[in-house]
Amino acid sequence: MNYKTLIGKLPKIGIRPVIDGRLDGVRESLEESTMNMAKRAADFLSNNLRHADGSLVECVISDTCIGGVAEAAASADKFSREGVGLSLTVTPCWCYGSETIDMDPLIPKAIWGFNGTERPGAVYLAAALAGHNQKGLPAFSIYGRDVQDSDDTSIPKDVQEKLLAFGKAGLAVATMKGKSYLSMGSVSMGIAGSIVNPDFFERYLGMRCENVDMSEFTRRIEQEIYDKEEYEKALAWTKANCKEGKNYNPEGKLKTREQLDQDWEFVVKMALIGRDLMIGNPKLKELGYGEEALGHNAISGGFQGQRQWTDHFPNGDFMEAILTSSFDWNGIRQPFMFATENDSLNGVSMLFGHLLTGSAQIFSDVRTYWSPESVKRVTGYTLTGEASNGFIHLINSGASALDGTGEQTIDGQPVMKPWWDITEEEVDKCLENTTWGPGMLEYFRGGGYSSTFKTKGGMPVTMCRINIVKGIGPVLQIAEGQTVQLPEEVHHTINERTNPTWPTTWFVPNLTGQGPFKDVYSVMANWGANHGAISYGHIGADLITLASMLRMPVNMHNVPEDKIFRPSAWASFGMDKESADYRACTTYGALYGK
Repeated sequence: MNYKTLIGKLPKIGIRPVIDGRLDGVRESLEESTMNMAKRAADFLSNNLRHADGSLVECVISDTCIGGVAEAAASADKFSREGVGLSLTVTPCWCYGSETIDMDPLIPKAIWGFNGTERPGAVYLAAALAGHNQKGLPAFSIYGRDVQDSDDTSIPKDVQEKLLAFGKAGLAVATMKGKSYLSMGSVSMGIAGSIVNPDFFERYLGMRCENVDMSEFTRRIEQEIYDKEEYEKALAWTKANCKEGKNYNPEGKLKTREQLDQDWEFVVKMALIGRDLMIGNPKLKELGYGEEALGHNAISGGFQGQRQWTDHFPNGDFMEAILTSSFDWNGIRQPFMFATENDSLNGVSMLFGHLLTGSAQIFSDVRTYWSPESVKRVTGYTLTGEASNGFIHLINSGASALDGTGEQTIDGQPVMKPWWDITEEEVDKCLENTTWGPGMLEYFRGGGYSSTFKTKGGMPVTMCRINIVKGIGPVLQIAEGQTVQLPEEVHHTINERTNPTWPTTWFVPNLTGQGPFKDVYSVMANWGANHGAISYGHIGADLITLASMLRMPVNMHNVPEDKIFRPSAWASFGMDKESADYRACTTYGALYGK
């Protein structure tokens, strides 16, 4: 089930077969093979990519092969009508470079030149890329390592990898365009990421910023502006599936059972309202609330919470945890990208990971580096294995997606699946391994409930974060690594030193022995903010490709160099790839910034 509908058609991939335009022999001999190459590319992409909402990706092929500017214009016109958000040019032969390239400056573009000896597809690739670079229209170069025979209809593995990398990142770019980030409240506790910067959203992502005051929640609760039937269903589901955890509040501050039950009712209503604010709810129109039924077309959002809200009302932790999970009382569905403390930059980081994978994302504080010496001193335990160099405690102040328990599996191993692959049994396991501790009143004076779980070890994960730096603009940092499992007594001892009602993930980044990845401490010391977005799998290369499309430099990563895929123009900015990335992004500027 997927009721998370956003306004706007899903972007399509445009496939442009280009050809040598010379008639009377040359073009005619190439028509069939060129168009078939486009069809193979379309079939491959359609069969191997999905949108984040679970829909299959649709490819649109130009009506004819493109031999010159007239056919290029006809193709562009068709793509505009069809809602194409990224384009792939394919060819097995020489063609007229600047006459046939895609000239749309706002959509990601790539060229796949067939590596064969019978016709110089590689020569066209080089000529067309030179035209792109000279005109300031960055394009990705796709060229197989090994020579193929002219009648070879296979797509080599290295070409497949680049097609998918380009496709995933390009679809993410196109999907964000025209959508909204919804701030529910304003700045939380002075956190820079919740100082929402519309210039960043508009110029880099093509998104708009929407804002509502948190008083909208109290208005809708008091005036019952929500689906009452769904509320009763949600409350019953919550009582049946969300186990109340240990109450850590001192005796003199304990809420009564009646007050705790009222908090449950309140936070369930908050979850309904938060969702309705983001995407709308047609049921509200039936109840006489036509304006509220529309929502804000928000592909991402955040709730301020602390402190103006949480000093008086139950916290937003239940809302945040349930919305960011891949399921709720309506069943398995696409997770919402919903940022704690309205940290919009971490919300967008979560959005990047979700659009690339289709899976839920963990929002965490990058809380503490635990050295082996510190662990030994506090617990008496000597760290071994993947954790032997220490680890980072990732912990959110009350809420994280329940997918983060690691209770979904593939071949017996813990994973966080794309939402459409999750089973009902896995939903039950995620719920069973999560408790909901009453909010600790020293943090949350108004009460509420915090999701409490421990992420299973052994999951490959990627942590990322966007930061905005004056004089540079947005930069992206990436840390691939894995979750680790600690002995229960060690986990308990360390976890009890902070707020034990909050969800915990023990994270070890992959080390390179140099720079910010010299050791685990250096990763923590170089992380640019107090939050990080954690995605299942090692997706750092895809994030780098996506960042280059948006013209956002990457200031820190541990992705192997041979996996990095950026537009060909980046090679003209110097031999140091990361310095070149900064210069290229500065030269071309934000994707929508001109």
